Amino acid sequence: MKTVAIVILALIGGLSGFAQSTADIDSTFVISSDSTLLQTLLPADTTAAGRTTANDSTAQALNTLMTPAPTSKKRDWATWTPDPKRALWLALVIPGGGQIYNRKYWKLPIVYGGFLGCIYALSWNNTMYKDYSQAYLDISDSDPGTHSYEKFLHLGRVITDSNKERYKSIFKSRKDRYRRWRDMSLFVMIGVYALSVIDAYVDAELSVFDISKDLSLKVQPAVIGNPTIDNPLYASSLGVNCKLNF
Repeated sequence: MKTVAIVILALIGGLSGFAQSTADIDSTFVISSDSTLLQTLLPADTTAAGRTTANDSTAQALNTLMTPAPTSKKRDWATWTPDPKRALWLALVIPGGGQIYNRKYWKLPIVYGGFLGCIYALSWNNTMYKDYSQAYLDISDSDPGTHSYEKFLHLGRVITDSNKERYKSIFKSRKDRYRRWRDMSLFVMIGVYALSVIDAYVDAELSVFDISKDLSLKVQPAVIGNPTIDNPLYASSLGVNCKLNF
């Protein structure tokens, strides 16, 4: 009977050890709240401290996965200041881009108005130059079929041998005039472009310039020295020193 009891007790002890091992293995698998199976195998440490550390690591990993990604911080336009170099390059690449970057939108009609005016003047003067140039060539040759100059004559006027030289001089002077105005329109457009670039750069530089509200003028007596006089009695004189703060 004692032998049978000892065998029964051994079997009971073995089953208890197997159940404990199964419980330890089951504790290494975690199921999240959204029914996603996270089979994270914990370290093979069956002690209470090891299981606690493994559970903490698993909880930290779950919190990391469930925490939403941080959103980007919005720019505070009240304290934002433009970069002068970036404003310069934008103005060089895109006409008016520096003014847009500096948020000086009221300058855009001035910049684009200047460009459109110069382009219109350039196109108009170039067209008139071509027309008068062709008229001058037609009146100068001896071909009777070329008479484009007639559209520039007043109503009822006719070019004859007596006034032909005078009209040739008129067409030549107008041709040269419109050519000069065309070239001038091109230079003015380049000047508008250069001014827009300079304005964008200077405006960005002055955006961080500290203009103090303390505008004051201080007047105080001062001793003015004259190093050219050797006599110390006459080398100094009294005067007034003016100091302006702005």
